[in-house]
Amino acid sequence: MNKNILRLAIPNIISNITVPLLGLVDMYIVGHLDSEDYIGAIALATMIFNFIYWSFSFLRMGTSGFTAQAYGADNRQEQTNILMRSLTVAMGAGLLIILLQYVIASVGFYFLDAGPVVKSYAHQYFYIYIWAAPAVLGLYTFNGWYVGMQNAKIPMIVAIGINIVNIALSFTFVYGLGMKLDGVALASACAQYTGFLSFVIIWNLKYGNLKKYINLSILKDIASYIPFFKVNSDIFIRTIALVSVTTFFMSASAKLGKDILAVNALLMQLFVLFSYMMDGFAYAAEALTGRYIGANNRHLLKTLVKRLFLWGIIIAGLFTLAYAFFLEPILGFLTDKQNVIELSKQFSFWVCLIPIAGFSAFLWDGVFVGATASHQMRNSMLIAVAAFFIVYYVFSSIFANNILWIAFIVYLALRGGIQSFMAPAILNDSR
Repeated sequence: MNKNILRLAIPNIISNITVPLLGLVDMYIVGHLDSEDYIGAIALATMIFNFIYWSFSFLRMGTSGFTAQAYGADNRQEQTNILMRSLTVAMGAGLLIILLQYVIASVGFYFLDAGPVVKSYAHQYFYIYIWAAPAVLGLYTFNGWYVGMQNAKIPMIVAIGINIVNIALSFTFVYGLGMKLDGVALASACAQYTGFLSFVIIWNLKYGNLKKYINLSILKDIASYIPFFKVNSDIFIRTIALVSVTTFFMSASAKLGKDILAVNALLMQLFVLFSYMMDGFAYAAEALTGRYIGANNRHLLKTLVKRLFLWGIIIAGLFTLAYAFFLEPILGFLTDKQNVIELSKQFSFWVCLIPIAGFSAFLWDGVFVGATASHQMRNSMLIAVAAFFIVYYVFSSIFANNILWIAFIVYLALRGGIQSFMAPAILNDSR
């Protein structure tokens, strides 16, 4: 069991690590152009794209759970049907985003405060990268499908390839062809389509035997989409709730002054770092949970959960010790601003609680996605989010930044705690 977990978790962890790497390279390139306005512009445009694409994260999560169950049941027809349905939704949504690009830009930039020059550059980036929408959403689908098929290596290889192409083209367009922010945007768009086409080619080579199961008539069967959209609508609501907490956290931090904003932004990176590790195990949980439910093997499912939580406890313990004893060196690596590091120490206790409070939420999310128990996952998230805002607004006038962190810790702990309460019904349901 441990071998199966690590076989899926490690490649996904490596894939996750490539995300911040790419952002750092893009920031390095625009940070060395002839105006600092480019930095603000790419940050502005990225905020809009993050909101758009995070809203469609259900394409990966929903596809993963359904595919894993079809894999466990050895139902090749349904494995193929799920991919076709999800790709149809992804391509349709991608094209719709392109058609509505001017509306999206108008609304998005209206709510983002920036100078006219920064907004002008941000528009330039936006109107180029927006054309990658079908590829980005298609990548979500393929990532979910391959993980559901118990294959995390291919998404890892493609993710690394996307980053290599993106970095190479960014340097070529900007420094070789004299382009500026438009070169960075074009490189990113080209890299996304390279990744999408790579998935298609690999699918033909490795899963070509599934071609005989392709039945385009099922794409016209509206009823067949109902379970897909039912699960994914729950995941969509859950994602929006999650984004509301992270967005509000930084907004509330900004109201406490630029120093607290800098501190919280810095400390939140430690949560992001922990999440990259735990997400790898969550993806493994998705794939294996769906597989064992599809095979109607509740014994292995319960064994999986026990092993997952053993790994979770070990990782949470290691991160807690690292944050407790090496916080200053870690923060020193992230910034050279000594005043921010010193102020951060006042809130170090909350950082040490993040792994303990949060690890179970990540693992249960993976189990619930694999079980397509989206309704329960959505409800646990909504309760936790409500608790976050209640705790913050009741006590914020007394404890200021400390209560913001307390509310965040309560939110993390409640997600995992409520799901632990709901889990027995899912684990004992053979479906």
